Amino acid sequence: MITKLNHVSIFVLDQDSAYDFYVNKLGFKVHTDASMGPGMRWLTVCPPEQPDLEITLMAISEGMMFKQEAATQMRDLVSKGTFGFGVFECNDLLATYEELKAKGVEFTKVPTKEFYGFEALFKDDSGNWFSLGEKAK
Repeated sequence: MITKLNHVSIFVLDQDSAYDFYVNKLGFKVHTDASMGPGMRWLTVCPPEQPDLEITLMAISEGMMFKQEAATQMRDLVSKGTFGFGVFECNDLLATYEELKAKGVEFTKVPTKEFYGFEALFKDDSGNWFSLGEKAK
């Protein structure tokens, strides 16, 4: 029986830039940052309150996972914001929105009350978009 998910991947255009975004802007913690041979790096981060979920910041590059044409197509999809997305949660959306905005995070939707909750939308440095919602009280 499956008991939990412990890794998930976010495809990124540049791992150094993604490191800066997820660690220095979003405040995530680095779990693993290891060389995996020439030109390959295993980089995982986790939200501070969820250390058992590793988010793999996966570079889109030609090699083991992608042939050249597929890597080009993936980079195009990610940069256009049409491939990756996720939903993050915080305790105080307005405060978190202001904090992240001050750090240079690009929001595409300001905090808005919707029928399903209170959310804002933002993009990472590669083009992946995320919903940021306030934890129900």
